[in-house]
Amino acid sequence: MRARGLRNLRAVLAPVASGMCVMAAAAAVLVPALVHETGPAGPVGPVRHGASAPAAPHPAAAPADAKCTAQNAAESLRPSSDDGAAVSRIKEKGQLVVGVDQNTYRWGYRDPATGKLAGFDIDLVWAIARDILGPDPDVVFKAVPTAQRVPALQRHTVDMVVRTMTINCARKAQVAFSTAYFQAGQQVLAPKASKIKAFDDSLRGKRVCTAAGSTGESELRAQRHGASVLTVPNQLDCLVRLQLGEADAVVTDNALAAAQAAQDPTVELKGGPFTDEPYGVAMNQDDTDLVRRVNKVLDDYRDGGRGDSPWMRAYRKWLRADLPGISGPPSPEYSD
Repeated sequence: MRARGLRNLRAVLAPVASGMCVMAAAAAVLVPALVHETGPAGPVGPVRHGASAPAAPHPAAAPADAKCTAQNAAESLRPSSDDGAAVSRIKEKGQLVVGVDQNTYRWGYRDPATGKLAGFDIDLVWAIARDILGPDPDVVFKAVPTAQRVPALQRHTVDMVVRTMTINCARKAQVAFSTAYFQAGQQVLAPKASKIKAFDDSLRGKRVCTAAGSTGESELRAQRHGASVLTVPNQLDCLVRLQLGEADAVVTDNALAAAQAAQDPTVELKGGPFTDEPYGVAMNQDDTDLVRRVNKVLDDYRDGGRGDSPWMRAYRKWLRADLPGISGPPSPEYSD
């Protein structure tokens, strides 16, 4: 990838247990890239860099559906394996195009040992792709900044987004969601030596970083606790700002914050989660058959519950070390 300043560094994300700055990793997210992969163990095709279509501005938040509340926001359509217009479109083109993160450790990041995308979200993408396209699917991973997830779906630039995306009513007015595949919550990340205690008035006078278009930004805009808010394209950029002394704290999902703390042992989670953040697979609102198909895949993914389900195997592989104590996947909720 090419960019100026910090962006001229070519790098891949790797854990930095020694506390090294992850500046180069953050730079990797600033230019979207397409990566073709055929099967989890298959070869990685060429990465296409360079000019992309200009990013559309992040749309103003649409009014939430009057029927959607905090209590029922995670409801989705009942699962079905039927092929409708959206599933047929994917099968006809022979590939699944998915918006992902490639710089969030444990969730969606480029494994330096293999050069391939890996993580909890990436495992779920492969499960969906195999169900729709067969055992050796062609998947196009597209790096999508946080604020561009909704526009990418609305323009059909991607078939779906699997990128630690929280289901809420404002977003459901713009895109469709699967049932929840993970339950997280907003939390504060700050240096261990900091006097910041939690998402409270200990933030007064501090510079707090969050990703543009994220739930963290919405929470900070609603209640700053006297802090100044710094927004960046992606959450990993906040860790870089923290390390450079340009921010005093980060507000993000605790699942992402735990991954950042695993990269830098000088920071830690402060206080406890102060919101409920159910993650869902996001799709275009017109693609109702695809929503039902993804929900069918998620049912299969959860099958076995707390025992040896694919979900639990992925949790043990990617998340348990940083987020211990989770006994199983969230239960699905349906609206029909």
